[in-house]
Amino acid sequence: MANTPSAKKATRKIARRTAVNKSRRTNMRSNLRSLEEAIAAGDKAVAAEQFRKVQPVVMKSASKGIIHKNTAARKISRLSARIKAL
Repeated sequence: MANTPSAKKATRKIARRTAVNKSRRTNMRSNLRSLEEAIAAGDKAVAAEQFRKVQPVVMKSASKGIIHKNTAARKISRLSARIKAL
């Protein structure tokens, strides 16, 4: 347990940041899941539309430090390739 005032403040800040990060991660995963479902259904038009929504969410997650920038780029690249293959 934190004893000093600065340590107590740090734990409050960490809790707030964790809540924000969890929300962003959940949003990103939900968007990715909807895109995965569109790809699995084989509907290229819907998948392309979902991809346009997902791409900025994933890249923003990378810029905010939720995921690594290379991970985001890899996800976008692989999803794009899968959509083109439909």
